[in-house]
Amino acid sequence: MTRLPAPTTDPAAFATASSRFLCAAASEADVVYAELDSPVGPLVAAATPKGLVRLAYRDFNGGLDAVLEGLAGRLSPRIVEAPARLDAVRSQLEEYFAGSRRSFEVPVDLALAAPFGREVLLACARIPYGATSSYAGVARDAGRPTASRATGNALGANPVPIVVPCHRVLRAGGGIGGYTGGLAVKEHLLGLEGVLLG
Repeated sequence: MTRLPAPTTDPAAFATASSRFLCAAASEADVVYAELDSPVGPLVAAATPKGLVRLAYRDFNGGLDAVLEGLAGRLSPRIVEAPARLDAVRSQLEEYFAGSRRSFEVPVDLALAAPFGREVLLACARIPYGATSSYAGVARDAGRPTASRATGNALGANPVPIVVPCHRVLRAGGGIGGYTGGLAVKEHLLGLEGVLLG
């Protein structure tokens, strides 16, 4: 039996082929994601062709694998890491944390929110930078003035915190309330926006 020599590979050709494969995979994916660094800890951003569908606090949401498993179970298992496809999200978050951005202009896909949750998140998105509202106020703005508790639950399930600013919602009387990324993160975001808590 004749032994064949091991094939040789050209590193540049391999890198080019790998890049083409990743671009092709990303174009076929239903969901793309990227890990992002931030002053409040690592984030996982995910997008569909419609827009940003998930912005998760990685360490608060069980880690990257748990976030991706949730997306696969609720949206599609066709998920590919494609950081370049989330450059606009990364850039706008960096501007926000630097204090030079007060609102986000990336398209948002609320596919992970229930119908009432979408109404709540749309009402929440109208709270301006540096301002706050209450759970009752957001419920009223969502057209359900008696649904404060359900509003709190919908805000707690916000799939795109920071971009849809649920950190701007406080308890009646000004108490901080809860937050999907933890109270320290909520306090940091409010402080960044100049909101002083008593």
